[in-house]
Amino acid sequence: MTDGAPSAQDDLVPTLADGDHAAFRRLYERTVRRVRSITVGILQDHAQAEEVAQETYFELWRSAGRHAVLEEQQHLVAVIARRRAIDRVRAAQSSRERDHRYAIHSYLREIDEAESHGEIAGEFRRAAAEIRRLAPKHRDLLFLAYVRGLTHAEIATELGLPIGTVKTRLRDTLARLRRELTPPSP
Repeated sequence: MTDGAPSAQDDLVPTLADGDHAAFRRLYERTVRRVRSITVGILQDHAQAEEVAQETYFELWRSAGRHAVLEEQQHLVAVIARRRAIDRVRAAQSSRERDHRYAIHSYLREIDEAESHGEIAGEFRRAAAEIRRLAPKHRDLLFLAYVRGLTHAEIATELGLPIGTVKTRLRDTLARLRRELTPPSP
């Protein structure tokens, strides 16, 4: 296109703006590999990546008339895909964190309710008190491991921590609880 003559790509611009399905299909064929590469790279999940790719092309279809040149549209596909994939990751992380906070809050509320009804033995009350005194990062680990039953690897993924950190914190937390709850030797 250095000689100023229009290329076959330039012919797509007006047809995309007019809602031409064939032109959109050609744009899709030119960009789908890049979109999938971007979305799978960010999401690490092929099913979610495919959903985000579909959302990307839907958004592009709705906005096709706003972009003047095909190169801009091809770049826009990548920008939309990247933005939507990152939004999906953020939404999933936010949802996990919200669910996690709610579950911990509910668990602690159940302990409080049971205590107020006198249903928990003295040892359990002491254990619950010690658990409450733990830093939130340690309390969260206990909750995930022993209430939700997650593996070390699942906890690491859930909290975004290295698995070694999860194992060390969990071991140290259990050791602290053991020390605090073990009666002194005579």
